[in-house]
Amino acid sequence: MEAGFQCAGCGEWNITAVDESAGHHQSYVEDCQICCKPNVLRGDYDQASGELLVAAELE
Repeated sequence: MEAGFQCAGCGEWNITAVDESAGHHQSYVEDCQICCKPNVLRGDYDQASGELLVAAELE
């Protein structure tokens, strides 16, 4: 599944792949595709709406 996040460093939007089999609450680090700063991504899957919400903060 693809999801988007806004880099906590430069504010640019990024696309990331999320492994649905890893659970409903996930946390991992991914570098911004623009500024290369590492972002800690926290993903929460809402089963009722079928949406994945991703929040980013700098590592």
